[in-house]
Amino acid sequence: MIGNVTVELFAPLFLSIDRVGPFQDRMEEFDFTDSDNEPCNAYLMVSKNGRGKTTVMELMAAMMNMLGRTECSSLGIEDLDRGLGRAQWDVKVTLNTDGRRETVILSLMAGVIGEETSLKFWHAEDLQTHGASAWHRLGFVRAGRASRYAAVGKGNRWVSDFGALIDSGRGERLRGFESDSLTFPTLIYFSAYRNIVRLDTTERTIVEPRDWNYQPVHMFDIEGQDWRSSLDNLLVWLKWLDDGRFEDAVQAINERVFKVGDPQLDSGKRLKGVRKEPPEAIVVAGGREHRLDRLSSGEKSLVQLYLRLGSHMTRSTIVLIDEPEVHLHRNLQYETLFELLGIAKKNYPHVCVFMATHSERLMKAFALDQVEENLIKGAYIIETSEEEARAEEISAAAEKD
Repeated sequence: MIGNVTVELFAPLFLSIDRVGPFQDRMEEFDFTDSDNEPCNAYLMVSKNGRGKTTVMELMAAMMNMLGRTECSSLGIEDLDRGLGRAQWDVKVTLNTDGRRETVILSLMAGVIGEETSLKFWHAEDLQTHGASAWHRLGFVRAGRASRYAAVGKGNRWVSDFGALIDSGRGERLRGFESDSLTFPTLIYFSAYRNIVRLDTTERTIVEPRDWNYQPVHMFDIEGQDWRSSLDNLLVWLKWLDDGRFEDAVQAINERVFKVGDPQLDSGKRLKGVRKEPPEAIVVAGGREHRLDRLSSGEKSLVQLYLRLGSHMTRSTIVLIDEPEVHLHRNLQYETLFELLGIAKKNYPHVCVFMATHSERLMKAFALDQVEENLIKGAYIIETSEEEARAEEISAAAEKD
């Protein structure tokens, strides 16, 4: 990959999981493609609590974090690091090197798998189906519980060059809010716990936010536990940069969270800006100013979601959102779903939005069978083997009747 390289596509195709979290009794395969074998840019996982939605997202984040690394002591997933768990994540990657375009299947491997073994094998006809010319494997595998991780693909020139490409991009400057031209692939994961807590520290300075600019993975949960990781610091930093991103961020929050300008949904609240002393964000409601942590639980969840997404997404972004509906009124749940689908549409095919929910209302609103331009939708209902067998029995009985 010598020359000017851009990543034109980094799209998930399949994820195979075995002996990780709730997936213990059989290997589970998630198909992220549609009936035409095209990768989905909007995907919904549905299940009851405790069935593995969060496990899938945490696993994807851990495996994405293998990009650009040459050694590994821990992936942060107990069943992979100390158990017999294993996983394979297949991604369609298109690179453009000085005008020469190449599409390959990249399999990210992790856990107890032989260095020459795969959970899903890609044969020539499979590659052809997805418009790929080659299959490459990358990751870290172990021989057993007590063994250390060994790197997969060390002798593969493509894997070595791609890893060096990602590693060279770490810290690369982002310049746009939801509109950056940087093509390095990134994954942004939002846990279901998206609270904003009060900052007690008095040491607040204009300082670069933690993990600022390009990183292969960003993970967010509770905000405000220290100044550098807080949303207040993020907004102060954007204001200080004075490159237009602060104004874009304020507009996004006011329109998407507080519905400014919508005669039916306008909340009467506004993100006004940031004050100098103490440096923090200012929200105006009923003529009074207050902090971000004084917002409702649902508002805090959305403020974090849109600010972090806009600040960290590249042109090749995978977004994982655990329970996007948490703490939201029914109408705002629908509005949030449509906003997220709109982001996927606007950035098709470069941005993929994955959501996990146990809300039947959200599943219906997702409208899997509804065809929409620049939106390829997919869904998966996570069931136990017993539930799946029972569902098949009911379906077979219905067909006989």
